[in-house]
Amino acid sequence: MARSKSSSEWLQEHFKDQYVLKSQKDGYRSRAAYKLLQIQEKDKLIKQGMNIVDLGSAPGGWSQVARQFVGSKGKVVALDILPMDQLAQVEFIQGDFQEDSVLEELLKVLNNQPVDLVISDMAPNVTGVKAVDQPKSMYLLELAIDLADQVLKPQGSLLMKVFQGEGFQPLLAELRKRYQKVITRKPDASRSRSSELYLLAKGFKG
Repeated sequence: MARSKSSSEWLQEHFKDQYVLKSQKDGYRSRAAYKLLQIQEKDKLIKQGMNIVDLGSAPGGWSQVARQFVGSKGKVVALDILPMDQLAQVEFIQGDFQEDSVLEELLKVLNNQPVDLVISDMAPNVTGVKAVDQPKSMYLLELAIDLADQVLKPQGSLLMKVFQGEGFQPLLAELRKRYQKVITRKPDASRSRSSELYLLAKGFKG
């Protein structure tokens, strides 16, 4: 099947993208790794010895970055519905974290230790229809917040990708009830035309 003009243009842009080229050179699995690296550079979010859960982890770029910073005493547990190739010193669980069995497996892997940080670069499969895509995106965010409620230790943090649009302000208000501080980040590696932002919620009230 022939590709559409917009699809071909996107592919051309993608393969010329400086962060795509850089990720190939540096050995990261996705250009998204640089979004987390740039947030880390600014906020010093990931520290040695932390327990981190990476939601929607495939192909593994964020898990790679997290693993770099937690050191030998830290733990990174990655979850995704999609398969993900094995990463050294990253525990991967394939499944839907809405399911009790997957949540139980996560707690088992964590050895019931509380989590310092939940990170999520999840996004729905987009249709290009904003009225469809935005609610799907908001639903994923609600799921991430709910999981963080269950596993984060007091004063823990949540970092997640959001798309500005309908539902954004109520989501922000919900986070502010749960966390002491909520800030937005737009790393350079995030394409300027994209409506994506990252919300960093710090100081989980428990």
